[in-house]
Amino acid sequence: MTPSSDKELNGLDNPSFVGEDGNHYCSSKDCTARGSDEGGDTGHSSGKLAYTVTDVPPWYLCIMLGIQHFLTAMGGLVAIPLIISNELCLQHDLLTQSHLISTIFFVSGICTLLQVLFGVRLPIIQGGTFAFLTPTLAMLSLPQWKCPAWTQNATLVNASSPEFIEVWQTRMREVQGAIIVASCFQIFVGFSGLIGFLMRFIGPLTIAPTITLVALPLFESAGDNAGQHWGIAFMTIAFIVLFSQYLKDVPVPLPSYQRGKKCHFSPIYLFQIFPVLLGLSLSWLLCYVLTVTNVLPTNPAAYGHLARTDARGEVLSQAPWFRLPYPGQWGVPTVSLAGIFGILAGVISSMLESVGDYYACARLSGAPPPPKHAISRGIGVEGIGCLLAGAWGTGNGTTSYSENVGALGITKVGSRMVIVAGACAMLLSGIFGKIGAILASIPTPVIGGMFFVMFGVITAVGISNLQYTDMNSSRNIFIFGFSVFAGLTVPNWASKNSTLLETGIIQLDQVIQVLLTTGMFVGGLLGFFLDNTIPGTQEERGLLAWKNSHKGESDNSQLISKVYDLPFGIGTKYCAFSWFRYLPACPKRLPSGKKMDELKAARHESSVKASSERDCEIGADTRI
Repeated sequence: MTPSSDKELNGLDNPSFVGEDGNHYCSSKDCTARGSDEGGDTGHSSGKLAYTVTDVPPWYLCIMLGIQHFLTAMGGLVAIPLIISNELCLQHDLLTQSHLISTIFFVSGICTLLQVLFGVRLPIIQGGTFAFLTPTLAMLSLPQWKCPAWTQNATLVNASSPEFIEVWQTRMREVQGAIIVASCFQIFVGFSGLIGFLMRFIGPLTIAPTITLVALPLFESAGDNAGQHWGIAFMTIAFIVLFSQYLKDVPVPLPSYQRGKKCHFSPIYLFQIFPVLLGLSLSWLLCYVLTVTNVLPTNPAAYGHLARTDARGEVLSQAPWFRLPYPGQWGVPTVSLAGIFGILAGVISSMLESVGDYYACARLSGAPPPPKHAISRGIGVEGIGCLLAGAWGTGNGTTSYSENVGALGITKVGSRMVIVAGACAMLLSGIFGKIGAILASIPTPVIGGMFFVMFGVITAVGISNLQYTDMNSSRNIFIFGFSVFAGLTVPNWASKNSTLLETGIIQLDQVIQVLLTTGMFVGGLLGFFLDNTIPGTQEERGLLAWKNSHKGESDNSQLISKVYDLPFGIGTKYCAFSWFRYLPACPKRLPSGKKMDELKAARHESSVKASSERDCEIGADTRI
């Protein structure tokens, strides 16, 4: 294998995926060593990545990996509207449920594009958040919003009647108004820089329990999904583990074509790149075979019925081929204080979770830690996403998807262009109703098996932040252990004893209930409080190692600019006003002298690298 020059790569492909034949695959030791040198400009873990955050894989890899990320997020995207549908009196209106699914697909695609291009600029998917479900369900359980008895009877429901449409749309408009108003608070916190100010007090002992508790409380959800058919779930787990861990270094010869060469076979490390997609596809195919042969039970009440691929066949037959969601499609949103305060608690929890996701995503995508202006911009754009979700009427907001952060750790592909492709897939699925309906038919136990793997990776990523702290210190052991345990115990108790938390004020009750039943909020807040109040040195707390772990990258402002600056020359070529750098969500420009020095250093490094590559090519040609 010979390294390709920058001209041959055309600035598009990672050298670690290019061989003698010009095709893309990852070598072993030589590739890893070269990846550490050449890819070192994008993060400490770039030598272990097939593509880092700023790399642009070939278009076909972008499409396939983007679809994989979409499928990873789809479990949550589909579950949220289905859960809300019951409280919106839509349990017997499958067509409207499919419209809600298409709408959340479409809005999630828009929000993901905004986040990747203009927000934190990391490869992170945006989608519906479970933090908004609790206040939404609490609001819809109020006496004035309880569903009429006749909507519970399928024989009495006429989905096309004006009376029924008014029943569910009035409830949806109430949810929309609460989300729109609460999202304004998130926009203010993000773009005002308040979240960036708080980041100076947030270290590994705050981030670790927060990320860990993102995944740990989901064991019940993963178990319920997988428990619909444990055989199918374990088969999905086995496929993903087999591909991502055991076969990741096994090349698969695939036919390829290159200009100037005949059709030939090239080794591609397929299992390393597509473990989740391959695992889901094979499990889905087996479920289809078992459905066609009627091995799986046809009785909806029987164990294993939800493993059938036709369990939601009615959604597929009723969904239109083409439908474009638009703002206000359910009517003009209405606002009430009862909904706003509850959703506000979900916004606070979502922001804390997202900050942890940003750091985890940066670690797994080969990027330096996000600077304050990028975090502020990311939170602000998430607020805009919640505003759009409320305007379109998804019945939910948006947040960063932790399960997709886990997918980065498995696939070792951290390119944000892959997430752009995934966002486009979501947009298409939202427009073409049949596609969304087909994807929504993935069997429940297959999704449960995928959650087992993904949530395990997220938990490990959270715990890995403790490497920066002194874990021989009883102080740090206490803070982390107590925060995680309280983050599991307090929400469990609060969910079972909600009546003991009632104050008589509905809005306050909702806020208290949401905050105390959100494990990541409880654990993250305790970790934040204890870490900043219990005496400890900067080294003991891990703050020095946390900052110095990326010192090489952080000192190189060219690298941070490459990853986190605004795209399309905004702030440099365009809108380059003198006051622009004073905005909290905008990057700070370098003094011209320092900037020129770094540009010269970067050009010198590029020249040395190109010369080294030419020498390697000459040596390789001589050997041939």
